[in-house]
Amino acid sequence: MSDPRAPEAGALLLRHRFPARASELRSVREAVRREALGQGCAPECAADIVIAVDEACQNIIRHAYAGRSDGEIVLEIECAGEALVVSLRDFAPPIDPSRVRPRDLDDVRPGGLGTHLIRQVMDGADFAPAPPGGGNLFRMTKRIR
Repeated sequence: MSDPRAPEAGALLLRHRFPARASELRSVREAVRREALGQGCAPECAADIVIAVDEACQNIIRHAYAGRSDGEIVLEIECAGEALVVSLRDFAPPIDPSRVRPRDLDDVRPGGLGTHLIRQVMDGADFAPAPPGGGNLFRMTKRIR
């Protein structure tokens, strides 16, 4: 029997467009946490999604926009059956996804572990084909039911 409170698969739950600045990430984390908990995620599951979104946004700010303060990010969270799909779209120059990979965990130094962490806490994470109009689209999935 299905949960009558569960949204229809493919339903857009959250869309948030924000400046690509680290100072914006606190409100982004709060919005993601609130939506994940509202969809029935356990607190640990919601925390995983928040960590992944924060890391991905930091990578967009640092690497895709190279610290430029005029960029924007669009965050969308959708229901996909028993999972949430989180999409992050930027409008920076397209990147080569094959060059985005975690560094070796034996290489102990600050930074560079965001992609490793994302892949550890999410069930799926990958770049989608470049969206119309350019930029980059990164999608992550997390099973919540």
